[in-house]
Amino acid sequence: MRTLTLGSTGITVKQNGFGALPIQRDSKEVAIRLLRKAYAGGFRFFDTARAYSDSEEKMGEALSDVRSSIYIATKTMAKNPEDFWKQLHTSLTLLKTDYIDIYQFHCADRVYSPGDGTGMYECMLEAKAKGLIRHIGITAHKIQIAYDAVMSGLYETLQYPFSYLASEREIALVKLCKERNVGFIAMKGLAGGLITNSKAAMAYMAEFDNALPIWGIQRETELDEWLSYMDETPVMDGELKQYIEKEQSELLGEFCRGCGYCMPCPMGIQINQCARMSLMLRRAPSGNWLSEKMQEEMMKIETCIDCRQCVSKCPFSLNTPELLRKNLEDYRNVLAGKASVD
Repeated sequence: MRTLTLGSTGITVKQNGFGALPIQRDSKEVAIRLLRKAYAGGFRFFDTARAYSDSEEKMGEALSDVRSSIYIATKTMAKNPEDFWKQLHTSLTLLKTDYIDIYQFHCADRVYSPGDGTGMYECMLEAKAKGLIRHIGITAHKIQIAYDAVMSGLYETLQYPFSYLASEREIALVKLCKERNVGFIAMKGLAGGLITNSKAAMAYMAEFDNALPIWGIQRETELDEWLSYMDETPVMDGELKQYIEKEQSELLGEFCRGCGYCMPCPMGIQINQCARMSLMLRRAPSGNWLSEKMQEEMMKIETCIDCRQCVSKCPFSLNTPELLRKNLEDYRNVLAGKASVD
């Protein structure tokens, strides 16, 4: 069994964390069952957010009776002190707890610091002094924001997308967190669904002894896969290494991770699905991708007015309009039978 410690926090847990964004799409009954089963199987780190609709409420219902045995991380997207305190107290109430282990600035577009005029970091310090939170964290999708947060020395944890599709600079970020004793929480370990081999994903993550992956779990079959790795961590052998290298050669570069931060689109385009349709057709084949409803969604790409709002909001600096047009062209070829989805 692999355990790791999150930097200076002293939080030490088994190798897998539970990412609770997807349970907002489950019924309360299903979500509670998943969370309880995860706990019974050894999960001790649970990550949610105020922005994940009823995820916190479901977690509070499921795990309040074992609160002292688990670590809870949640997040705020507040931009001012008034909203900070409102969101913090709402999270505490819904989670049925009087403290949060790691409270994180969510999808940060700046690194808050003392005296920057916003009062936001001061809120964190006050909440910590009052015992409402125990550790100060930050989540980011933009690489420079992540680096700035780590180098600031102000944050005990960083949450950032990380998988075997990571760039050299992202790998260096994980190593920097280890050097600076900042806990690294790895989100999107399956690259938004593009990675379909959980064994390979787990073996790669295990190569970094300071990275705690939080796997987004919505279905019991998904949970069972991660539970199977709790006691026997997959080892990076020659076969898995070869598989990952092939994946990297096919996927590294300009592709949509499906995070949805570029939305809403003023023309109603479902960017987080449409901008990666080519990959989804081939990597996660489903008849739903070719349904009449999805065809209608894809054809909305023709209405793009190239306002580039999506470009300015994309954490990965993608040329989203161009990516959408390429995906539409490929989609039409698939519909016409000119391209294979094999």
